[in-house]
Amino acid sequence: MKANVYITSVSKFLPNQPVFNEDMERYLGLINSKPSRVRRIVLQQNGIKSRYYALTEDQKITHTNAELAFLSIKKLFPDEIVPGDIDMMACATGNPDQLLPSHASMVHGLMKNRPMELYSASGVCLSCLQALKISYLSVLSGTSPKAICSTSELASPTLLSKNYEQEYEHCANVGKDPYMAFEKDFLRFMLSDGASAVLLSDQKNETGWSLKIEWIEMTSYANELPTCMFMGAELREDGELISWKEFESQELINRSVFTVKQDIRLLKPNIIRYWVDHIQLCLEKHRVNASEINYVIPHVSSMFFYGKLAEEIEARNIDLGTQKWFTNLTEIGNIASASIFAALDDLCQSGRLKPNDKILLLVPESGRFSYGTVLLTVV
Repeated sequence: MKANVYITSVSKFLPNQPVFNEDMERYLGLINSKPSRVRRIVLQQNGIKSRYYALTEDQKITHTNAELAFLSIKKLFPDEIVPGDIDMMACATGNPDQLLPSHASMVHGLMKNRPMELYSASGVCLSCLQALKISYLSVLSGTSPKAICSTSELASPTLLSKNYEQEYEHCANVGKDPYMAFEKDFLRFMLSDGASAVLLSDQKNETGWSLKIEWIEMTSYANELPTCMFMGAELREDGELISWKEFESQELINRSVFTVKQDIRLLKPNIIRYWVDHIQLCLEKHRVNASEINYVIPHVSSMFFYGKLAEEIEARNIDLGTQKWFTNLTEIGNIASASIFAALDDLCQSGRLKPNDKILLLVPESGRFSYGTVLLTVV
């Protein structure tokens, strides 16, 4: 008999109150006391109306990344107490609270339930499916009857104006245009804080829905494409990175090395084309007819790419039209690795799902262009 793995619970945690577009710089601050020149343009393109920050208006952090993860994990369980029969957890994030020890260790330290096996998945958005896959394989192999997959992001502290002002002042002092480069400034209005989690089991729920994991596929195109999104480094002309370890301590501040950056010129011609290549390969490999899919949850960073993805899918005659799509991006913002399960949580709570419905999860990562796809069946 073939073993099965089920998602038996999904959750999300969003800190504090929603922050609307007109209030963003009240939390993130003004660079050199001036409103951003690109904020309105970025918000118009990304279509996000509100998001969540683990910040106060005086730029104090209200939750650590590990705390965000732990709060979403607790919500997997009716009494918000992590039971003692779980002995495996994988945690994903692109913004851990520290370089060492691992993010998963810090989350486990807050749980205090029992010793367990841990995995930390790092990177950008696709780390969520890396954590999901190791959890899935652990349950599938019989190693762990149950496993937690956690995703969380604390981006807002890296987007604060104080992290850019030294570079601004340094440029001004040496006679350069102090205006922040677009690839730095635009990401300040793209990213949000939050966490999500799923509980995996080798047994489906006795009552209510469960989501059977049919397969998980991931593909990296780093062998073909240079780095696009990065943090703690600078980009060389050949597309490789200069590590933060190679800079003098003052340079790290003057050049805002630890702010997140993205090469928009590289993103636009590649992100969608390679994404749909990956989707096609997955459907062909598993002999799935796209017409059988009932719901598609695409993790997109902005509604601009939502439209571009829809256009490319239609151009290739894949039956995954937007009438099947589900997104909560405009309401909760782009939480990077935590986005896909946060959207899945909202879909599960919508009351729409029926037995045998098939759900396709689509996750891109622009770090160096990696993609993941998951097929789930409601049982």
